Amino acid sequence: MNIVIMGVGGQGSLLASQLLGELFIRQGLDVKVSEVHGMSQRGGSVITMMRSAKKVYSPLVDPGTADLLIGLEVIETLRGLPFLSKNGKIVATTQIVWPVSAKKDREYGVPEENGAVILDAVELSRRAGNEKTANVAVLGAVSAVMGYDEKAWHEALGATVKPEMLDVNLKAFTLGKQEAMIRQG
Repeated sequence: MNIVIMGVGGQGSLLASQLLGELFIRQGLDVKVSEVHGMSQRGGSVITMMRSAKKVYSPLVDPGTADLLIGLEVIETLRGLPFLSKNGKIVATTQIVWPVSAKKDREYGVPEENGAVILDAVELSRRAGNEKTANVAVLGAVSAVMGYDEKAWHEALGATVKPEMLDVNLKAFTLGKQEAMIRQG
């Protein structure tokens, strides 16, 4: 599976890739990950490419070959669209991270074709009890698209996040999965 995660520094895209990597390893798959996060600490773009299969030789996902585009921020999700394959899926949040100097008077949106699942992950994470779990709410939605046993997802989450943060992350994951299932019908 070819996956591209697009986000902004501080949103937890690196944790998201670690959690997915743990999930794939627990499924007996080989995983390779490439992260580009130059100015991420200052709110800059973060792109993570990952590939999983029985054997993977390179983490790089070529344009037009991603099976899944995970968007943690709207504009970054739009930047990731060229990676998506013809039958690829999108799971993205509605969150826009505005640069300090930008005006917030424009509407942006992620295309909702190919069964895209668009959710307000920030609101779901607030309901879970911590806004910093928006990335895990998106991964909950990803779980509804990708499959895999829910127990495997929970084990991967438990192996990835700090123990004191597990409960709130599990809540965010569950809310994201429920939202995706509602949106997919």
